[in-house]
Amino acid sequence: MSELHHIVIVGGGAGGLELATQLGNTLGKSRKARISLVDQKLTHIWKPLLHEIAAGTMNPSAEETNYYAHAARHYYEFVLGQLEDVHPDRKEIILSRTQSSKYESTTAPIALSYDTLILAVGSVSNDFNTPGVQQYCHFLDSMAQAEIFQQDLLHLYLDAQNKNIERDLKIAIIGAGATGVELAAELVESKQNFYQYGLNKINPQHVQISLIEGAERILPALSEKIADHATEQLRQMDIDVLTARRVEKIDAEKIYFNDGHSITAELKVWAAGIKAPPVISNLKGFEKDRMGRLIVYATLQTRSDPNIFAFGDCAHCVLDAREAALAPRAQVASQQAAFLVDAMKARIRGKQQPMFQFSDRGSLVSLSKNKAVGELLGQVNVQGFIAKSMYVSLYRIHQAAIYGYTQAGILTVKDFVTRKIAPKIKLH
Repeated sequence: MSELHHIVIVGGGAGGLELATQLGNTLGKSRKARISLVDQKLTHIWKPLLHEIAAGTMNPSAEETNYYAHAARHYYEFVLGQLEDVHPDRKEIILSRTQSSKYESTTAPIALSYDTLILAVGSVSNDFNTPGVQQYCHFLDSMAQAEIFQQDLLHLYLDAQNKNIERDLKIAIIGAGATGVELAAELVESKQNFYQYGLNKINPQHVQISLIEGAERILPALSEKIADHATEQLRQMDIDVLTARRVEKIDAEKIYFNDGHSITAELKVWAAGIKAPPVISNLKGFEKDRMGRLIVYATLQTRSDPNIFAFGDCAHCVLDAREAALAPRAQVASQQAAFLVDAMKARIRGKQQPMFQFSDRGSLVSLSKNKAVGELLGQVNVQGFIAKSMYVSLYRIHQAAIYGYTQAGILTVKDFVTRKIAPKIKLH
């Protein structure tokens, strides 16, 4: 009996984990293929939750999925490692492991062979080489970065409380796409929660949150009507929305604009623009766009090698020459993951590869605990509690994709109960 076709997926984000789960439950369970998922972390968390983790309004440990435990239940293998290089000629990838324990004896590179390689390593923030960003700004590309911001925010409150000194706090978020807008709104809730739980030396009225956007309006991916409504809602929350402000440089105390003006900010978050992770940008022999993303056909195969696929934020995919490449959105990655399940089944059977088609189901942006704004099917505008309910359902759909509907329902009940009895903000 010949060895099973080995499908290696690199990247355990939303798309990568959904793909590994579905391939494991079908091809892996029936022993028609061997499925491996590679990630540098031991746990998965849904990236759209990072703004809540950063603001401290969500405890990440309650939302994490352990890859090893999940793999054991869904008929795939998990490999802990960081992608370093791809060797198409040998059909293998090179992985490194970061030493995390004093008892680890080796960090030597690992070679993992494949028959089909699928890259789903996501994206990272693009600072556009703006001076001072790397030194003085927080980022929200990973749970680790979100937790660092949460800890820095918490310790500012603890320090003021311990010194018994009333003080102001100025926070600036550069980039008013979905991430920046959602973080700004979540921080409004955070400052109220800190005060409610006794950390009252920083009065909520003395916390200034600034949202900075280089374009003429916030949320450029949504319609002008929705953007205007979101701007109005944010300003009602006392968030200072600054548009048409291009950041020239940043230092420890201030953000400087190209028009000569500046603002003071103690905590600064960079959420303006994305690019491919360095591991993708540094790969040799692959066609890439100006953001470093791998250029793929509508089959999601890279132009350089038909045995290597890429999807999600790290892929540049144009489905119609008259249109732009698909935007780096969660729903794109999720639909591509579902598509690749069928594509891999066709590949195993030796059939022609299908072509991906994208159906835009709209966009939703959270504005607070009970509010959101968005568009459905590019036409229907939704706001308020209804939009928020739809926003929350996106996470439940992701949970259903990786756990199944029964367990996702149980988790929904668990979250409802937990949030009723747990503190409203993480204070540790």
